[in-house]
Amino acid sequence: MISLDEYRAILSELMDELPEEFFRELTGGVIASEALVIPDYARGDDLFTMGQYQVYSGIRQIVMYKGSFDRVYPQADTETARGILRDVLRHEFRHHLEYLGGIHDAGSLEAEDARAKQAYLSQQTE
Repeated sequence: MISLDEYRAILSELMDELPEEFFRELTGGVIASEALVIPDYARGDDLFTMGQYQVYSGIRQIVMYKGSFDRVYPQADTETARGILRDVLRHEFRHHLEYLGGIHDAGSLEAEDARAKQAYLSQQTE
């Protein structure tokens, strides 16, 4: 399991890969939280939130959850963690950019996530 310091260092390196424009209006920045987050719609211990784009009180931020990462990938080495965190971080930045652009149509990541949630819920009731 990677340490919190290593997790933060990886996130910092991954943010350095992104264009400065991606950070426009991300007023709360990117936060590394130690929390383990289970979505309220999860039907057991089988679904975890790895990252989240949050908008509240005029603040826009991305929170990356190390506790969830550790639960899902307890044996991840640095390179494996880097690849996984790159995907999650870019997913959350896409939410940010689509939010700024007012994109909420059927092709948006928001809609894609809603379809994935519905597929999960449908799978659980079968």
